Amino acid sequence: MPNRTKVAIVGASGYTGLELLKILFCHPQVEIVAVTSRANAGHKVTDLFPRFEGHPGADLAFIEPDMASVAATGAKVAFLALPHGAAAPFASELLNLGLKVIDLSADFRLDDPEVYADFYDQVHPAPKLLKEAVFGLPEIHKEAIKGARLIASPGCYPTSIMLPLIPLIKAGFIETDSIAVSSMSGVSGAGRNASIPLIFAECNESVRSYGLPRHRHLSEIEQELSKAAGEKITISFVPHLIPVTAGIYTTIFAKLKGNFSEVTSIMENAYANEPFVRLRGECVSPDTKHVVGTNYIDIGWHHDARTGKIILQSTEDNLGKGAAGQAVQSFNLIVSNLEIAGLQRL
Repeated sequence: MPNRTKVAIVGASGYTGLELLKILFCHPQVEIVAVTSRANAGHKVTDLFPRFEGHPGADLAFIEPDMASVAATGAKVAFLALPHGAAAPFASELLNLGLKVIDLSADFRLDDPEVYADFYDQVHPAPKLLKEAVFGLPEIHKEAIKGARLIASPGCYPTSIMLPLIPLIKAGFIETDSIAVSSMSGVSGAGRNASIPLIFAECNESVRSYGLPRHRHLSEIEQELSKAAGEKITISFVPHLIPVTAGIYTTIFAKLKGNFSEVTSIMENAYANEPFVRLRGECVSPDTKHVVGTNYIDIGWHHDARTGKIILQSTEDNLGKGAAGQAVQSFNLIVSNLEIAGLQRL
């Protein structure tokens, strides 16, 4: 297979791993050569995911997560679809074996290991790698991603919050101490595990908040917003679980400092050349049904003249732009593919 990059997926049996398989099996410049899963080692991908039956390469068997065995397949890039804390040791091994790593966990998103310990209740497993890791938000850190060995792919909520806010923060158009966020996520965002709060009868016909008052994603959100502002930013954030499989809807409230009529030009200047940011514009509320199954994020904005606030709204697929799709977007930049390669799904 000429001009194809050999890749591995470490932790390929969860929802994010499944989404990576769906994208990468159809990616014109990718050959999947290794997939790992302790629970499914020895079984073919099609045993766990019959949807891939008949697809070239889908007869690949899961292997134990032994990084020497992964490297022996000839993989050049590894995607880590693992829980926080589990990914960092594998990343260290893979980097030492000469692979590039795209980590979808939270292990390398934070600059400060003390902040990681504070929010994730454990000592960071590989603190020396934090300075090397590049925060994998392509619309903001495109050039840094291109030259990176280690990508820390952002979380789903942070992506939905940072992309609407960063252009306006950089332009000085909002009061940074006034930001409040309410987000809603589909149940797949909690992972593919057996948990009573996540079973159908518990989630169906119900909406509830969780992770209050300090959701773990606040750490990376505030870190990146603070970088954009050049000052410390603290926000209020309330996430909710809603009875859909996939999709995130985020609503952001902030006090407007500039003239609302200039918001459109600020957003257009920021994202005019970004293929996966769709600006729905002024007085438009985006809809999750138009982004689920894609790598797009849709953004709209409204002016509340009574309170002097701007209301920003965004939608994305938590497994797409919020996870696997965004990771593949970074992969494309690393290996010099077209940024949109393998991601133009409708």
